[in-house]
Amino acid sequence: MGGAVHAVLSSDRHVENTMSKIVVGAPGWTETHLAAYLKTDGAEGWLVEFPIPGGPVEIPCLILKTTGRRSGEAKMIPLIYGEDAGRFVIIASKGGAQEHPAWYLNLDAKPEVEFQVKDKKYRGLARTVQDPDERKRLYAMMGAMFSPYIDYQAMTEREIPVVVLEPRTPIDRL
Repeated sequence: MGGAVHAVLSSDRHVENTMSKIVVGAPGWTETHLAAYLKTDGAEGWLVEFPIPGGPVEIPCLILKTTGRRSGEAKMIPLIYGEDAGRFVIIASKGGAQEHPAWYLNLDAKPEVEFQVKDKKYRGLARTVQDPDERKRLYAMMGAMFSPYIDYQAMTEREIPVVVLEPRTPIDRL
């Protein structure tokens, strides 16, 4: 994703054209989502309409910035999130794939991350939830928000990681 995101962000004309509705699942939608979120400081892209069984629903998203575990380069991706006691919860589902998403492998290797929630930006720590009861509670919370998470866990043999982002310091920009 890194190269495609860089290409989207390097063209102001393309970014301006992304300000219309984000269409989940369309070609390049993740890059479009990221570009709109960053360009508008979260005004566009914070809430995204996801087509799920029972009808579309608006779901909050944040931008996560990790450091590539091999490249050392900054990587950004929009992700669905929930809130729990002043922390932000994300799910490393990769749509139920058998392997973890690259962003999870990056933060597992280097848990110091930056993230943006709407127009607020933070430097903080990412922690994979290890306690089984906490994981169960937070996964259920996220599954209630975005029901496909329940199906994703059933599709894979791996335990899908639940990650808590703990904000430490407000920052001006990602």
